[in-house]
Amino acid sequence: MPVICIANQKGGVGKTTTTAAMAQGLSEHGKRVLLVDWDPQGSLTISVGQNPERLERTGYDALASIIRGDGNLTVRDVIIHTSNPLVELVPANIELSQAELDLVGAFTREMMLREMLQPVRFHYDFILVDCLPSLGLMAINALAAADRVIVPLQADFLAMKGVGLLFNTINRVKEKLNPTLEIAGILLTMTSSRTLHSREVSEVTRRAFGKTVKIFEATIPVSVRFKEAPAAGESILTYAPKSEGANAYRLLVEEVMK
Repeated sequence: MPVICIANQKGGVGKTTTTAAMAQGLSEHGKRVLLVDWDPQGSLTISVGQNPERLERTGYDALASIIRGDGNLTVRDVIIHTSNPLVELVPANIELSQAELDLVGAFTREMMLREMLQPVRFHYDFILVDCLPSLGLMAINALAAADRVIVPLQADFLAMKGVGLLFNTINRVKEKLNPTLEIAGILLTMTSSRTLHSREVSEVTRRAFGKTVKIFEATIPVSVRFKEAPAAGESILTYAPKSEGANAYRLLVEEVMK
């Protein structure tokens, strides 16, 4: 039932990798998971072995029907199965890029994704939304629909400096649109205990945000396996199940479930 948004306006910090890995990890605990690909690049769709260009329907079709108010299509009509029987997907492709423009003139435009997910909200144990790297209307919709936000943060000073803007946006959404929204925590990604820079960023992040925001104990290491897994249409937990990265994500899942 919890809707968890994996968000950061910076690209390349591990949002999609985290979303796919969490879904697999939650399923290992017997949880039913709905993935929502909320990025026109369709990276999450690709990561679970689907070709975005061959899809007859996507999340955009369900969203457009909500915006038009015609009721011709619901999110149930676009959900597809994955190779994991406990994980299903609302897919995306480049058509979703039109949604940002469509939302501008929509009534209650910030609440469209929340309305779209309502028919299936209680059919799953978890709904995970993989956000696009933006703080526009699409991202606001994801935050307005979510119960919690996980913020993947690359162990890099430039990535860390931008996270304050995201937190300001989350706080505004909480004040104006979604009073139950909470930051589940910051997930440090692409870490390396062998580099001084990575260790320093991790330490500065814990000092800067640790008193107000949870920093997950799980830290995600740098690994070429993370690039190989999507090409195979798998998450890191099935592609390299005994790897350091897979075990780190299993630890994250345990923290989230608690």
